[in-house]
Amino acid sequence: MPSLLLFNKPFDVLSQFTDGGERETLARYIPVKDVYPAGRLDRDSEGLLLLTDNGRLQHRISDPKHKMAKTYLAQVEGEITDEAIHRLEQGLVLKDGPTLPAKARRISAPELWERHPPIRERKNIPTSWISLTITEGKNRQVRRMTAATGFPTLRLVRTQIGPWQLDSLQPGEYRKIDVDPGKL
Repeated sequence: MPSLLLFNKPFDVLSQFTDGGERETLARYIPVKDVYPAGRLDRDSEGLLLLTDNGRLQHRISDPKHKMAKTYLAQVEGEITDEAIHRLEQGLVLKDGPTLPAKARRISAPELWERHPPIRERKNIPTSWISLTITEGKNRQVRRMTAATGFPTLRLVRTQIGPWQLDSLQPGEYRKIDVDPGKL
């Protein structure tokens, strides 16, 4: 049965095991051999990243045609409006084309670990939080969607991919589970 690692990727870590430069990679956190990321999470984003030792499972999770839902918590600049939430739910037109409708809702500030370094704070500009679930994975899609509504993302944490959730994993921690690919 294939293995799946649920990893809480810290801020400023690449979603790969090697880098030609001095940037932090998955190799610092995951000593497991022969596992590969099933999808990506930008260096400046945090949260759930899945890794597997099975190519078919990796394809099933990361291929856009399967439209596996991904849920993010986004801290945005400003007090997000009902109109902006509605636009996210309807789908937006970005430079590379339209997005599919998303599930979006305003939420209270979640209990999360402290980010290092912390986000930039401005005394005169409040922030707010949303939960956003998308079923596609365009490059930097959530950040571009919130910016298109006038509320740039300051912090982005992925909490769920399909049936798998971050739960209590802290940054840099991972948990290994066995998966029956036939049940996806």
